[in-house]
Amino acid sequence: MRIILIKAVLYLCALMPLPLLHALGTVIGWGLTLIPNHLRETTQTNIALCFPELTPEAQRQRVRKTLVETGKTLMETGALWLRPASMILRLIRKVDGVEHVEQAGAAGQGVILATPHLGAWEAAGLFCAARFDITCLYRPLRMTQLESLVNRARSRAGGNYVPANARGIRTLYKTLEEGGTVAMLPDQEPQAGTGVFVPFFGIPAFTMVFLSRLTAKNATPIVFVWCERLSWGRGYHLHFRKPPESSYSKDTAHSAAGINQAVENCIRECPTQYQWGYRRFRTRPEGDAPLY
Repeated sequence: MRIILIKAVLYLCALMPLPLLHALGTVIGWGLTLIPNHLRETTQTNIALCFPELTPEAQRQRVRKTLVETGKTLMETGALWLRPASMILRLIRKVDGVEHVEQAGAAGQGVILATPHLGAWEAAGLFCAARFDITCLYRPLRMTQLESLVNRARSRAGGNYVPANARGIRTLYKTLEEGGTVAMLPDQEPQAGTGVFVPFFGIPAFTMVFLSRLTAKNATPIVFVWCERLSWGRGYHLHFRKPPESSYSKDTAHSAAGINQAVENCIRECPTQYQWGYRRFRTRPEGDAPLY
């Protein structure tokens, strides 16, 4: 029954215009601000940790704006998944920095697109699938009944989505060796034993090393991409950014720190649209107290 209800809401949202979806998302965001909930608590903790330079009032304002953007993320998902790809791509009003990807492709190199949980990352993935025919690594959903719907949605503009297992990883390496484009999320906590602690907003964060190893194998260029949500439901602005040179260090920890810095740089351009409700600092170095 729960899955039927979720699907019904997704399909209903897909019928609504984007300004209305974002208006409803704003209402949900205010509700999340006013009513005690785990999402609000995690957002408050993360913003206090990552922006200690802000006054308490400025932190509270950032929390409120972040929860409003979280509400918009929830409401726009049905449209981004279920509307025809051409309709969503028309909502991307501006693109900057895409030449970083095109230059690498023109040189016959493979390219790694790193897409943080910032703004409308589903719209960013759809654009990249249509433009670059990406091979993307993903983690299977906890709600397995939605797996086929989400896979169809994400691949409807092209692209190849492979699970984060040994077979999927081999597919990524092969795609890069053939000069193709791969994509992945760089800001998820890895599984135990597969990451390193490096700074993220000055806080030790357990960080994946797979992206560092992937780029190191053939000096493959990385381009970060994130999709800014414009105000009043006007659409989206897609940004492509080059990471710091330290991201290409042969030292895995230095490379992972550079990748975290690249994610941080993107977030600082639009801090309220990041997924601050994610427990990014859940895993702590041995001996450290829990942060949540």
